[in-house]
Amino acid sequence: MLYSGAMSNILDTINGMAHEEKSTWLNLAIATAVFVAYLRTILGRAQTTPLAEVAYVGPMLWSIGIGVVGAIAAAILLAVAWPKEAEKTDQRDREVGRFGEFVGRAFIVIGAVTALVLAMAEARHFWIAQALFLGFYLSSLLEGAAKIVAYRRGVPTW
Repeated sequence: MLYSGAMSNILDTINGMAHEEKSTWLNLAIATAVFVAYLRTILGRAQTTPLAEVAYVGPMLWSIGIGVVGAIAAAILLAVAWPKEAEKTDQRDREVGRFGEFVGRAFIVIGAVTALVLAMAEARHFWIAQALFLGFYLSSLLEGAAKIVAYRRGVPTW
């Protein structure tokens, strides 16, 4: 009986969310799962090879591809599960989206500047690629977190 009540509360919470908030939660889960899988793959390979010499290109490309396909699949699943909400966006959704992108953009810049500094220092390609990849992931994570906070507490006014 406890399980049934908890499941009902979860479904009520999900049904009470805006479509864009549901999408944000799913995209956060997908991005985190993909990043953790990438990290495990790279660190697993580093057991037998020095970290900077690990073959990272294939796992990184797969991670990017799976992340993109996962986000598209999540959008389709949400549209199928809640078809009436799929086309609905209002001013609040647009403001939350802008706020999340504004906040998340910081880590894209940080990752790019880090990669630029590494390139100037003639660091190995491995480290430059990792800086960019981490910057994109952290940007996605921060953007999603900012959007969820904005949905729950409102968009801050400056």
